[in-house]
Amino acid sequence: MTDLLKDHGPNPYVLDIEKATLDNENFRDTLWTGKFLQMTVMSIPAGGEIGAEVHEDHDQFLRVEAGKGHVMIGDDENNLDVDQVVEDDWAIFVPAGKWHNVVNEGDEPLKVYSIYAAPDHKPGTVHKTKEDADNDPNEQH
Repeated sequence: MTDLLKDHGPNPYVLDIEKATLDNENFRDTLWTGKFLQMTVMSIPAGGEIGAEVHEDHDQFLRVEAGKGHVMIGDDENNLDVDQVVEDDWAIFVPAGKWHNVVNEGDEPLKVYSIYAAPDHKPGTVHKTKEDADNDPNEQH
């Protein structure tokens, strides 16, 4: 296991978050999990997506470090009234209880990091692909 593929929480941790995000090749890699906060890095392949989801009990922050994506957020899976194209340096804030999806609309992987307050994934979670994430029994679907 490389240092990048390790959940460093809940210990103090300092990193170059842009480099960690850009270097990540997994769909999702959980780099830090604390009691009230979690940070993951994601690489969404061209044409791929996170998939429509909702987190009932926590907020989520995402930042795009590279690529071009399409963000949709709304009250239910069929009513995603926030509809925005995002690219390098854009931030996305998703309140608890809002459905959301991020779709890669570029030709290169969409590189993002995500901060959950409170944590969403089991500490140390690594998903090499979206299929791995979709088939993980520890994930909410």
